[in-house]
Amino acid sequence: MHVSSRYLTCKSFITPIWMSPAFPMLTVLSMFYYICLRRRARTASRGELMNNRRAIESNRTLPINVELVQYAKEVLDFSSHYGSENSMSYTMWNLAGTPNVYPSSGDFTQTAVFRTYGTWWEACPSARLRFTRMPPNFHSQDYVELAFEEPVYPTAIHVLETYHPGAVVRILACSANPYSQNLPAEVRWEILWSEPPIKVNSPQARRFAPSIKRINFPTNLIRLEINSSLLDYYTELDAVVLHGVRERPVLSLNTSVIDMNDLDDDEDGERDSCCMDSLNKQFSAAAFRDWTTNGYFDKLPYEYIHLSLQPYWARINDTALEYLQSRCILVQWLNLSWIGNRGTISVSAFSRFLKVCGSELVRLELSCGHFLNETCLEVIAETCLHLQELNLSSCDKLPPQAFNHVAKLCNLTRLILYRTKVEQTALLSILNFCSELQHLSLGSCVMIEDYDTIASMMGAKCKKLRTLDLWRCKNISENGIAELASGCPLLEEIDLGWCPTLQSSTGCFAKLARKLPNLQKLFLTANRSVCDSDIEELATNCTNLRQLDILGTRMVSPASLRKLLESCKDLSLLDVSFCSQIDNRVVLELNANFPNVLIKKSFTQ
Repeated sequence: MHVSSRYLTCKSFITPIWMSPAFPMLTVLSMFYYICLRRRARTASRGELMNNRRAIESNRTLPINVELVQYAKEVLDFSSHYGSENSMSYTMWNLAGTPNVYPSSGDFTQTAVFRTYGTWWEACPSARLRFTRMPPNFHSQDYVELAFEEPVYPTAIHVLETYHPGAVVRILACSANPYSQNLPAEVRWEILWSEPPIKVNSPQARRFAPSIKRINFPTNLIRLEINSSLLDYYTELDAVVLHGVRERPVLSLNTSVIDMNDLDDDEDGERDSCCMDSLNKQFSAAAFRDWTTNGYFDKLPYEYIHLSLQPYWARINDTALEYLQSRCILVQWLNLSWIGNRGTISVSAFSRFLKVCGSELVRLELSCGHFLNETCLEVIAETCLHLQELNLSSCDKLPPQAFNHVAKLCNLTRLILYRTKVEQTALLSILNFCSELQHLSLGSCVMIEDYDTIASMMGAKCKKLRTLDLWRCKNISENGIAELASGCPLLEEIDLGWCPTLQSSTGCFAKLARKLPNLQKLFLTANRSVCDSDIEELATNCTNLRQLDILGTRMVSPASLRKLLESCKDLSLLDVSFCSQIDNRVVLELNANFPNVLIKKSFTQ
């Protein structure tokens, strides 16, 4: 991604509301008032622009059914992002407010970027086995939730995509107002639009405006769900625009109806409660009919061995867990990612469920489980004695002290703590007692004070470590790298992207190459000091290398890359974006000579 920040200002594109054919014309006075504010907004700052929009929309002299056009006011939640927790570059928070980049195309720091793209993360040593019994109409891999100032009945949603579009696969609306002081008795989600991922051949910017379903409740909470598997590079989103009216429109008979992907509504628009009957329909009849792939075992209606509830995240509540409890006594793999937020699952219900169903668990996925607290981790540690894999990715609301309980899970082979608030003391305890760890993700863990101490503990205790994610760790030095390289000789994958304290001049990268001959994936993203001698060490010592990211370095020449490509016959991904010595002519030449390697070089207009 972009190494040096560029800040591009761009005009807002608030649609003149009198141009909407579906609503009455405004009065001349209101039109004149709007035009005056609109002209002022064109030269306003970002903050002033938002205030002007709010003034227009809050003008109660306008007819109640005038279409409002709102940019997202706030980003409430998301599953991953490329950026740092402490800055705005490439973060989901860039989706709030007016566009920064659109209609320009290219790789810009002021956009929202998810952590992965394509299938590269499924083709590396840290890849996890998939849950096989997944509904064919669930394609989502990531999500972001956006709050808007005023609830409306949506008439259109525009997503401004500025680079490699095509990742949005589902758009949902929520009945809960995130700015209300009162918690709703029921949180209802409705799918406005949904399609399988489709390959978009051009990386250029576009305004994505799918035809959405009309719903029977106002909303100011919109969720985008993402699938980046068909993308050639990272998708970049700049802004989301919600069009809508305050008054419920009269739905015509030809209003399009979209398959609700297991979030069906009845004719009256009332959501089915997660009672025993509806869950029986969801998880027995339909599920097993669609997912039968394993002979007679797939037809057994009462016991689950591998169960993913992630596709049903909007439906799972305390009642659902209670119903499933008797059927999950033998469950070994359980995916509860994305579920339970906004009070739909209580700590007590989760604890009861796990005490009954956790004894056989070997894999537990809890990504983005914001209902989790210390009690939940304590129950996991006391109940799931055979647990080998635990995913707490983006559980950023878990208090730091909760992670002390993870150290009791001595059989762990995989632990994902990406974007959590795990602190150094708890992590040292985990590393000390969980000596079977093979896969460890500490990306964007901002509460760790001294990564060298952590690396030293890994080198001393985690001899079986095969993959390590230290993405955006802020203070690891050559000393920590030396401890890792000496103590963890089985490492096949290491991500040191955006680690600003590492310098090639200390010999840290050369030492990695010499000590870790089994390396298959190495990300040195945004390290300007990576140089020809580092590339040559990799070419000499790491001939099994498959994926290499050296985005942003100025010190690597075409000659050293040729040597690498000649030596590493299995190399399939090479990212040289913003490498100043590697221009497009060099990329074309290397592509011609090494057609099996996908060489990535992003651009900006």
